[in-house]
Amino acid sequence: MNPLRWWNESYKKDLFASRIDTTKALAQAIAASPTPPHSWVLVTGVACYKPSQTAQYTEDSDWTPFDLLSRLVKEWEAAGRLPQDTALKTKQVVIRPGAVLGRDGGAMKQMLTPFWLGLGGTLGSGRQPFPWIHVSDLAGIITHALEPSSDTPSPVPQVFNGVAPANNTNYEFTKELGRVLNRPTIFPVPGFVMNALMGHERAIVLTQGQKVAPERTLESGFQYQYPDLSSALKQIVGS
Repeated sequence: MNPLRWWNESYKKDLFASRIDTTKALAQAIAASPTPPHSWVLVTGVACYKPSQTAQYTEDSDWTPFDLLSRLVKEWEAAGRLPQDTALKTKQVVIRPGAVLGRDGGAMKQMLTPFWLGLGGTLGSGRQPFPWIHVSDLAGIITHALEPSSDTPSPVPQVFNGVAPANNTNYEFTKELGRVLNRPTIFPVPGFVMNALMGHERAIVLTQGQKVAPERTLESGFQYQYPDLSSALKQIVGS
């Protein structure tokens, strides 16, 4: 598929259907089961939080849909809600990850080649927040959420922000990756170029961001393996 066509109307329709229809079917299967699981974990995203360079969001922050991706998260999480009688038997957890960093896929796989070639640089202004998490820590939060709890299940899902506790900007991420790779980072990509190449809706994911704090994730006792960029990027580049 041509990446420049990912955000056409057909793709948007598939984007919603693949998340919402599948999640709704799973939730309905859990509700219909005579022996529902003790935990039901749904992984969505931090796109629900409106981009801002000043606001900081925790799991308790109020939010309303403001664009395509935030509307997707709203409908996706609604599709995963269990009926009350089932929710009193099955613990519901929603995990909202930021950019998931790992060598074998996702954003890092696309970024490593230009950085290795010395063509890495900030995206847009570079001042935008860059909520991220190492893939091993995301897997750890999911495992942590699946564990049985002594708390009485609630009809309201528990929310964990799946981000590292470090609050970094795109500039800080870019410079740290360049340092770990021992490569220059002198080729910023202006926002208007990102918009022209990818379209506004897709480019905004990279040129704007949110300060997201994993407040409840930390309060739950989860221990991060990679809480800072240096440790995360060294493990990824060295693996």
